[in-house]
Amino acid sequence: MTSENSDLMVSVQGVHKFFAELHVLKGVSFSVAKSSVTAILGPSGSGKSTMLRCINQLEKIQAGRIYVQDELLGYQEKNGKLYELSDKDIARQRARIGMVFQRFNLFPHMTALENVIEAPIHVLKKDEKAARKEGLELLERVGLSDRAQHYPAELSGGQQQRVAIARALAMNPELMLFDEPTSALDPELVGEVLAVMKQLAQDGITMIVVTHEIGFAREVSDQVILMDEGRIIESNIPSEIFDNPQHPRTKEFLSKVL
Repeated sequence: MTSENSDLMVSVQGVHKFFAELHVLKGVSFSVAKSSVTAILGPSGSGKSTMLRCINQLEKIQAGRIYVQDELLGYQEKNGKLYELSDKDIARQRARIGMVFQRFNLFPHMTALENVIEAPIHVLKKDEKAARKEGLELLERVGLSDRAQHYPAELSGGQQQRVAIARALAMNPELMLFDEPTSALDPELVGEVLAVMKQLAQDGITMIVVTHEIGFAREVSDQVILMDEGRIIESNIPSEIFDNPQHPRTKEFLSKVL
């Protein structure tokens, strides 16, 4: 069985995740349409970041299925049974998905441009000259063409995060995952990262964003999911979630963050 819908980018079906005895995801199901933005909100410890890490196969799920573009992640199904994919096949699947973390995870000994072109050259085996040209175009896209030869230590947090976004885009991903991309930034630097993300949304890039930025979720997302204690308690279009929440827990959460 697949998600069987050509308009879907992601289909998460009944996903459970345990860390030893801790049940972190409890039957999570949702879908994400192509060229849409999904914002995932919720209190700390609700399973938001774990869900993203499962989609990117940084964590293995114990039950359920995740499809990206109708391809089952992590497993191959034969005669109704699931078999784990090889590390090579998982790496191939993961290369289709870009992920931007809270901490920028840039290589400190490489310039901004070198950080951006590292994976296209070594993973995608791109020609270095072509990779550099595309890398400079991506840095221009995130507003950093003048910082190409700067090292991470010479950049602000907001600039480092924008380099991290350019680095993820350099792999030409079908899907972009953002795990609280502004939470490590000084407040005055948040806007420059959100501006880049808004532009990506306008460009039609499919995005799932775990965030505490309510304004971004309201303005940019097509769907808002609220998680609590490993479950989705409410999902809807932004206007319904923020102006007409149905679940008491949603109302309680929003009353503390709005």
